[in-house]
Amino acid sequence: MAQKNIYEVSAKILIANELPKYYPEFKYHNKLMIIDSETDLEKAILDNPWINKEKVVVKPDQLFGKRGKANLLLLDATCEEMKDFCRTNLDRVYEIGNVKGALKRLLVEPFIPHEKEYYVSITTNKEGDVIHFSFEGGIYVEENWDKVIHVPIPIGTDIKSFDLESKMPDLGDSKDVLMPFIKGLYQVFVAQDFTFLEINPFAITQDNNVVPLDVKARLDDTAMFLHTDTWGDPNNPIEFPAAFGQVMSEKEAYIRELDEKTGASLKLKVLNPAGRVWTMVAGGGASVIYTDTIVDLGYGEELGNYGEYSGNPSREYTEIYAQTIIDLITETPDPAGRAKYLIIGGGIANFTDVKATFTGIVSAIRNSVEKLKKAKVKIYVRRGGPNEKQGLELMKQVGEETGVPIEVYDRYTHMTRVVDLIKHAEEEGGV
Repeated sequence: MAQKNIYEVSAKILIANELPKYYPEFKYHNKLMIIDSETDLEKAILDNPWINKEKVVVKPDQLFGKRGKANLLLLDATCEEMKDFCRTNLDRVYEIGNVKGALKRLLVEPFIPHEKEYYVSITTNKEGDVIHFSFEGGIYVEENWDKVIHVPIPIGTDIKSFDLESKMPDLGDSKDVLMPFIKGLYQVFVAQDFTFLEINPFAITQDNNVVPLDVKARLDDTAMFLHTDTWGDPNNPIEFPAAFGQVMSEKEAYIRELDEKTGASLKLKVLNPAGRVWTMVAGGGASVIYTDTIVDLGYGEELGNYGEYSGNPSREYTEIYAQTIIDLITETPDPAGRAKYLIIGGGIANFTDVKATFTGIVSAIRNSVEKLKKAKVKIYVRRGGPNEKQGLELMKQVGEETGVPIEVYDRYTHMTRVVDLIKHAEEEGGV
């Protein structure tokens, strides 16, 4: 399961579309507008005439919290105040926590007068899910975390028949609104493969309508193929944006795009474009182990990337991923003429077909022979799993046929032994 953040506007629209299926009384205003530096403000206002008729809220929608504490929350504002706020803040660089980044997008929505703010969130763990609820919602919920009620929901629970009320505080006159709302929200959480959902705060209007005011959410992005109807709304396609302050390179963005198209997992983060040690590791756990070992052996500053491929990706996608790694490692030959190293590693796979994935990797190597030789790349392979014998034989053959130095090891070699071999090669003068 890969948990990825989504924009607040996407979370609100997804909830607005899906919650009425389980809680028919939920009526959302659906008045949401995103403003960025390319937006024609006057045209946007013409397209959304409610902005000229109602007071509005303006806030960043860029995957960072505590916007009120950062003075980036405009409440109860007129249209002119909204325009001034947008012009003043868009494209400005802010430091949020320890991260600096430019403010690129703002969310505009109606200001909802209310007297009381509530908190609800849903999280997941290996035993099931947990519903968190408090009467003390708002920016100080963390300071009042002792007032939050936590209700475990075991795996497989039918929330419709689950006795949630007895595990909650006395909901008073709001019980007939809060109970069906929270149960309906939980059904959306499960049905749409959320991994985290927080509404802080939400309000109940005088006509007993629940209004989510601030929403944070993460989805299991590997479930995208299950939700093309709900995540693929042409007016609001679900995006998995980079974190605030994070700028993705062209190749990182390309792999992320591929990752979103497959039920497998393809991850890539470039750490040092001029690095001499690169990895193409199968499995998220294995990628951590290899990275730790590389750092422990003193090559942290030489580490070019962090990433992984897993979930039995197709031969085609594995080839594309391998080609991207090879393009990166060969893009900048070492100025001192030293060797570079590519570790194609992993544990013993349960269901990933080693032969199929290695067929893709071998194809990428064949397409890059001259580049690999010019950059003095030596490849170390260690893998186990279904069809490993045939897959490892393919690697040996491509090394022999192309002259690219490739050392191949099977499951009987310790998983990170190939990292130590780099150290020995360096001590002997590289390749």
